Amino acid sequence: MEPETNDVHTAAEADASGTETIGDAAEAEAEAGAALEADLSRLTGERDEMRALAQQIQADFENYKKQMQRRQLETTERATEGLVEQLLPVLDSFELALGALIDADDKLRKGVELVYAELLGVMEKAGVERIDAAGKPFDPNEHEAVLQEEGDGEPVVADILRTGYRLKGRVLRPAMVKVAR
Repeated sequence: MEPETNDVHTAAEADASGTETIGDAAEAEAEAGAALEADLSRLTGERDEMRALAQQIQADFENYKKQMQRRQLETTERATEGLVEQLLPVLDSFELALGALIDADDKLRKGVELVYAELLGVMEKAGVERIDAAGKPFDPNEHEAVLQEEGDGEPVVADILRTGYRLKGRVLRPAMVKVAR
């Protein structure tokens, strides 16, 4: 049998071909590593974009919640203000009734006083407070002058003709007063 000469390689040929194979493998590995690094970099960028988007959406939602809470509070306050304004004439009527009941039966007067006090308590819980005007300097923001009499110095409230009220610090109805100038 004859040995096949095509299959036999010399040592030099084997060395050269092994180096090429190792070099090709290293080159392919370097390319794969570079591709992985590029993918990692791209994915990291996408993750950061998604995180920023999620944070922006969360901030927008928090702002929306705060805005809705403010609107709900404003709506409630407007409704409260409307109801309180409608109840002010009722308080005025109670004050007139109490003034007229000075000589009336003690039980009747106490009953009206209790109902008046209860209504006033409910109004105070809603944020209503009376404007204390008697003897105070005249303030056009809190007092409505309908009568005037002579006096000394600066204008001062001499008499209260109708009680004024504030709702949560804001004048709801100015006190109708007589001013001494």
